[in-house]
Amino acid sequence: MADYFSGSVEFGLNLSKRVYYGRGSAPLSVPSMSRSPEGFLPTAPMCYAVISDPEKVDNPDIRSYQPYVLGECDPPALIPLELHGVAMEVECSLDTAFVTVTGKWRVHCVTGSSTCDCQVAIPMGEQGSLLGLEVDGSGRTYHTELISLKDEKDKDKVAKAKDGYFLKSHIYTVKIPQLRGGSVFSTKIRWSQKILFHDGQLSLCVPFSFPSYVNPAGKRISKKEKIFLKVNSGFATEVLLCKTTSHPLKELLRQAGKLNLSYEAEVSAWSSTDFNFSYSFSSNDIFGAVLLQSPFLRDFDEREIFCLYLYAGNGQGRKVFKKDVVFIVDISASMKGTPLDNTKNALLSSLSQLNAQDTFNIIAFNGALYLFSSSMESATEEAILNATKWVDTNFIANGDTNIMLPITQAMKLLEKSTDAVPLIFLVTDGAVEDEREICNFVKSYVSNGQSVPTPRICTFGIGLYCNHYFLQMLAQIGRGHYDCAHDLDSIEFRMQRLFSTASSVIVADVTIESLESLDSHELFPSHIQDISSGSPLILSGRYTGTFPELVKVTGTLADMTNFAVDLKVKREKDIQLSNVLAKRHIDMVTAQAWLLKSEEVEEKVTKMSIQNKVLSEYTCMNMVLVQSDEGKKPPEQFLLKKVELCIGIK
Repeated sequence: MADYFSGSVEFGLNLSKRVYYGRGSAPLSVPSMSRSPEGFLPTAPMCYAVISDPEKVDNPDIRSYQPYVLGECDPPALIPLELHGVAMEVECSLDTAFVTVTGKWRVHCVTGSSTCDCQVAIPMGEQGSLLGLEVDGSGRTYHTELISLKDEKDKDKVAKAKDGYFLKSHIYTVKIPQLRGGSVFSTKIRWSQKILFHDGQLSLCVPFSFPSYVNPAGKRISKKEKIFLKVNSGFATEVLLCKTTSHPLKELLRQAGKLNLSYEAEVSAWSSTDFNFSYSFSSNDIFGAVLLQSPFLRDFDEREIFCLYLYAGNGQGRKVFKKDVVFIVDISASMKGTPLDNTKNALLSSLSQLNAQDTFNIIAFNGALYLFSSSMESATEEAILNATKWVDTNFIANGDTNIMLPITQAMKLLEKSTDAVPLIFLVTDGAVEDEREICNFVKSYVSNGQSVPTPRICTFGIGLYCNHYFLQMLAQIGRGHYDCAHDLDSIEFRMQRLFSTASSVIVADVTIESLESLDSHELFPSHIQDISSGSPLILSGRYTGTFPELVKVTGTLADMTNFAVDLKVKREKDIQLSNVLAKRHIDMVTAQAWLLKSEEVEEKVTKMSIQNKVLSEYTCMNMVLVQSDEGKKPPEQFLLKKVELCIGIK
């Protein structure tokens, strides 16, 4: 799909040479245009004219009367439209950023007497989730809405054409119908994405790199870029900027836990770099707080909301736990080629991160299992060299998939762990029939006392066909972390990052006192993870009753001494917790619905999804015409086009 799209854009750029800009003016030629390593895929929010009839391609203001073109474009060409204005707002709360990008586009490549469909492409950052799209132009206004898939099946007026789809896991496109040549329309796109955390620093990267060919050709127009950034940490600790940002930001507001910055400039060309921003907090210790908030007026869940979070500060030299790690790697036939090659590279890089006091083992599996060693091996240079040779010899993709067998074997290998964190790191691209049995087996194995010898389980899914619900639930039960690579070229980076997070535990056996006293409380995740320098610990949920004024968090440090901290509890007014926590809760409850085979839980996910405008497995997005050419509002139930998203847990 991505190659198809990229080829259509390249075709469109060549076709756009038909557009005449007047004497002495000409668009950039295709050879001089910057082509990204991924071809002509969007690296910022973009709009394209969808061209089936090449004869209509021309300047809407100055006809060139070029020779007639026979035939049609099949598939349609995509001509990038001129960008006449762009502004972005970014709001950072806890580990989530909400991004709003508004743009003004001109259909500069279609004759004034013709119309064409336009395609909006939306690349999003880390774990991006589209929250909404509004389009206003040519006398019509559209916006997106979420509806239940069950309800949608009964709507006769919903068109069956699937005009919305993912190009790649982070790029979504949707088609807007029939805009007139020469017209100007505006788009407003909103999405959420995750803020990455490592060694006390939070980092955000937002796609904001526009190609040169969206700069208006011919007549000069004023080009003004605007960026507004708002950081709200949720606690009274100073926010510190790290290094240099991608765009020169001016400080507007600085308060305890808050920071507002802006950038505004007249530019000769639109931004050609992504928006990168990093910040930290003025604390070297492990710090955090508990935030409380009442549900909004029409919330279907009337229970109170709470969010507990702990960050490992930016202290240097903090001791991490020793690791006893078993890598379980899928070598079934479906892993052949690039998936297994990239997994092998990531595995060997992860082995090189181990310290001499760590121990490790490797289990390769398909229908059978293959052990590197019958027992755990110290991570010496010799052992890692032997493991590298073993991987080169034994990682041959063939056969089917059996996950229960290697999970059971890994549990046995880690039974004797004492002063180290035992870790199972599972990598697979497949699905098996006994996934629920595996989850229940691990749940029964994990001790309620949460002692150090209880294995942590991290899961990494490859591609679109493995069961991401199973992998997320398995990681949740195992108090580990989950990630996935839908695109093969991201396997190495994401797998190494996941292992780095899992192997940087600084506080284990975390317990939260006082939560048990709350009535009908719901906790996400249901099993409490360790505190890591690679990821904040965030616990959240719903409750009834009276929340305590202080919450005590205890655990064990890497030197085997006790850890304890008292967190202050406060009512939060500035951060909308339901929005920040929505995707996290929806993903976890969806995994529960899969595990329990519960229609009741599925219905709960649907309500959460529609209420918070976050896509889920049980909802779809529709583009709705809210105002027609005559300025009249159409019937409320009229849905112009169905935009169906295939959602997997990320």
